[in-house]
Amino acid sequence: ARYVGCYEDSPRRRTLRGVSFFDYKKMTVFRCQDNCAERGYLYAGLEFGAECYCGHKIQAGNVSEAECAMACKGERSNTCGGANRLSVYRLELAQEAARRYGSAIFRGCFRRPDNVSVALPAARTMLNMSVDKCVDFCTEKEFPLSALAGTACRCGFPTRLFTLHEREDEQLCAQRCAGDELESCGTADYFLVYQTQVQDNRCMDRRFLPARSRRVVALASFPGAGNTWARHLIELATGYYTGSYYFDGSLYNKGFKGERDHWRSGRTICVKTHESGQKEIESFDAAILLIRNPYKALMAEFNRKYGGHIGFAAHAHWQGKEWPEFVRTYAPWWATHTLDWLRFGRNVLVVHFEDLKRDLFAQLQRMVGLLGIAAREDRLLCVEGQKDGNFKRSGLRKLEYDPYTPEMRALIGGYIKTVDAALRLRNLSGVPDDYSPR
Repeated sequence: ARYVGCYEDSPRRRTLRGVSFFDYKKMTVFRCQDNCAERGYLYAGLEFGAECYCGHKIQAGNVSEAECAMACKGERSNTCGGANRLSVYRLELAQEAARRYGSAIFRGCFRRPDNVSVALPAARTMLNMSVDKCVDFCTEKEFPLSALAGTACRCGFPTRLFTLHEREDEQLCAQRCAGDELESCGTADYFLVYQTQVQDNRCMDRRFLPARSRRVVALASFPGAGNTWARHLIELATGYYTGSYYFDGSLYNKGFKGERDHWRSGRTICVKTHESGQKEIESFDAAILLIRNPYKALMAEFNRKYGGHIGFAAHAHWQGKEWPEFVRTYAPWWATHTLDWLRFGRNVLVVHFEDLKRDLFAQLQRMVGLLGIAAREDRLLCVEGQKDGNFKRSGLRKLEYDPYTPEMRALIGGYIKTVDAALRLRNLSGVPDDYSPR
């Protein structure tokens, strides 16, 4: 992050108008920056030693540096603003995928589509153009995409004419807005695109299979590897409910209606399972095997175990005996789960969680193909816009330290090498490079 200065602030009219959180004991500059960056904001601001504000743009004037002299509650060596004064940082985001602007999500800079009036059918010329005005117009017209093209605002859906798959350098869209000199509004040839709060309903309908299937396909993963998220994506992409080897009432209440069906009912498109025994694996006719970085998977499952599907384990659990015992027990299972499915499974499609996040469209096509569904392209493009669902943990309670000891890392590193070798032995790509070293 780059420090940009001390700015005035007011409880009645915030300078940074995104999310905010307070910590009157442990606030640090890095913690504020990290949380704003994870949520896609361009700016992070600290105030009164303990308050963190995020935003897409600075909406106030700067003041003397002497007015931002209050020490941070969690690190006395750094300053965190002052009374109604913000120490503001411009964030260099590692990922561009989710910058926010108020309630809209920044999608990027894109070249003007060939048949623009068909690709983005609603349009209005706005001589006093701003991001707010264009987003509001497209929201009112009930379109999920808002595209700024100089003084023109265009609205539409992601389609094969405008897939949002080929981003351009943002500098090509850097023409200033006529209505707000702090914002960019794109050009006639390069559009700045935001996703509005309008829901793309082309992929929201779901039902049970019209005829009972004799083929039972597993969605197999180690716990914490993103199985619930993958189910959400598969249901949106195919239009059919997924089932489960277990029953989880909280997931049923969140809309997974296949949760109550017996796993062999034949009414669901695939079945979630964490099982890894030979008998259980051989009872499935095919499988999507979802593999995730064990460091991330172990922490996710530990959070689920002590905090629920989108909650968090308490610091007492991380610092007590529970975490070391959990790693000793679960780390070997992470390896044996994959090894068993590779050994005993029939027609196994390996999907890495990290690849699914990075290239959702292509990976989801592979998964849907194994399920025997010809998913429409517009439905898959719709899924990209609805991909998070309600199954992503907020970053506001991320651990501020590495919970893995050198002994734990040595143990897990050995399991990563074993799984990597097993994948390559079957002429598959090994584990992603970021699995190890950590």
